[in-house]
Amino acid sequence: MSYNPFESAQAQFDKVAEMMNLEPDARALLREPMKEYHFSIPVKMDDGSTKVFKGYRVNHNYARGPAKGGIRFHPHETADTVRALSTWMTWKCAVADLPLGGGKGGVVCDPRTMSLGEQERMCRGYIRQGFAAFGALVDVPAPDVMSNPQHMLWMLDEYETLARAHYPGAITGKPVGAGGSLGRTEATGYGGIYVLKDLMDAEGIKFEDTRASIQGFGNVGEYAARLYTEYGGKVITISTYDLGDKTSYTFRKKDGCNIEELVSIKDKFGTIDKAKAKDLGYEILPGDVWIAEDVEILIPAALESQITPATFPQISKNVKIICELANGPTTPDCDPLIQEKGIMVLPDFLANAGGVTVSYFEQVQGNMNYFWSREEAIEKLHYSMSKAFKGVYELSKEKNLYMRDAAYIIAIDKVYKAVKQRGWC
Repeated sequence: MSYNPFESAQAQFDKVAEMMNLEPDARALLREPMKEYHFSIPVKMDDGSTKVFKGYRVNHNYARGPAKGGIRFHPHETADTVRALSTWMTWKCAVADLPLGGGKGGVVCDPRTMSLGEQERMCRGYIRQGFAAFGALVDVPAPDVMSNPQHMLWMLDEYETLARAHYPGAITGKPVGAGGSLGRTEATGYGGIYVLKDLMDAEGIKFEDTRASIQGFGNVGEYAARLYTEYGGKVITISTYDLGDKTSYTFRKKDGCNIEELVSIKDKFGTIDKAKAKDLGYEILPGDVWIAEDVEILIPAALESQITPATFPQISKNVKIICELANGPTTPDCDPLIQEKGIMVLPDFLANAGGVTVSYFEQVQGNMNYFWSREEAIEKLHYSMSKAFKGVYELSKEKNLYMRDAAYIIAIDKVYKAVKQRGWC
């Protein structure tokens, strides 16, 4: 069964809006994006031909502040994927109590098959075509899947050329030294493990008594694995996509993966060298077996719609917590199965809010042209994530709620109050 991510996002909202008895006009406003930009990006390729790429930028809601969200490069990008991601960004910023709204962008492309020159021309073309949508106090992009700090700096340079001024807070996720914030690279992975630690502490679970299986080994999966093992946990399996074979593989070591050695044999897209991994004693298995591993913690850190009614029966009876570091990794029709089994879920828009939190820090630093140390950025990240977790966890306990529902209630209530106060509904 295939899933439409935007329909999943709307279904999650509809469920909680019904629980909250939200009035019809507010429901109508909050379940749809407020603005959408669709544009074509003509790019001169290295062979002299011109290729036209499809680009998107969507603002779901900006009642609480400027829109904020990444730009995803992916060959299977769709308007509905971007709509879903912008919707989740609204709730993510609200649950983390950031004064921002939800935005997201995307280009239908595969940068892995493009030269650096072609990527630069595409990035600059994206800004030229979408220039009216962006601004430090309007809508602030950042990196996402298969986009990176270099892409963001090209985009900022193009934006500043068109605007004829310096606006270092207009785009975040830039390289450190060129307006980027220290701590941004590890922010999403670290933020997810901070809330995982808070949950485990609250439930009396010790890291050294847990094993984890992770899907995805880009920045998010890598830094989540690093911090999880630093806290004393053991990562048993890591699943990642192989660009060369165009399929995914699971790397397993039952006595625990050595994260540093795996990082040393992966490329910038998270692909692990199979031959080198085998020499290091890792089992190499099909990509989808990560979900069936006999562990206590599952960490989906790749793409959406991975935990579904079809895949759920494979999950081990020992799994206690699902820490969602990807956007939308669990489909709405699977939530009742998870609840019935008694598995605790750290929902995506709480667990992976570390990335947008430090992006917000970068936006603030850029706007005031004053930059913090890594220690200050990480300390503020830890405080923000723990504060957000505490609100969600306490509400879930007080009202006996599934944590996803508790997080939605907090986020929707904040955005609802903002749109009411503005007189939008």
